[in-house]
This record gives sequence, structure tokens and C-alpha cells, in this order.
Amino acid sequence: MTYTQLAVTAVLIAITFDLYLFSTQLLKRKAFWVAYSIILAFQLLTNWWLTSRNIVMYSSETIIDVRIAAAPIEDLLFGFALVLSVLTNWIRLGVSDKRG
Repeated sequence: MTYTQLAVTAVLIAITFDLYLFSTQLLKRKAFWVAYSIILAFQLLTNWWLTSRNIVMYSSETIIDVRIAAAPIEDLLFGFALVLSVLTNWIRLGVSDKRG
């Protein structure tokens, strides 16, 4: 399985968990998209820093070689899946309801 296939699979699993398995419905909330846009800005900055200086390198044989801020689009897909999965689990486990 290529990096691209893994990234797309991760996104599909995260969406399935959010919308169908756990029914947290984060993708339908404005607050999620605002939070994700903030995270995305820092992810792009970090990806640019690491990849433009060859600290992290990718084989063009395993990615589709579409880049944003010098990093492969697959990184953005994995980042999205990670953020959505973590927030879905926080809600599912009730972490967001605990105070103090």
C-alpha cells in the first residue's frame, strides 16, 4: 500500500467513525472547521520548514507528488484524519464534558 492509499484510507476511516460509528457529527460543526483551520495553518508552516530544508524527504514513487507548502498532500490528509479521530474520541469518551 502506498503512502497515498494509506492517507486516503485514514481519512475515510476517520469520517466513518465521526459520522456513522460514533455519530459525533464533528464534520457538521462550525467549531470543528474553525479549530481545524488554525491547526492546518501550523501544520503547513511545520511541513514547509521540515520538507524545504530536506529534514524530511519523501520518495516520489510512494506519493502523487502534489505539494502544498513544500509537503506532500498526503501529509495534509493524515493530519486531517488524526485531528478528526482525536476529537471524535474525546467526545466519545466524554473528555470535553469534564470540568475542573
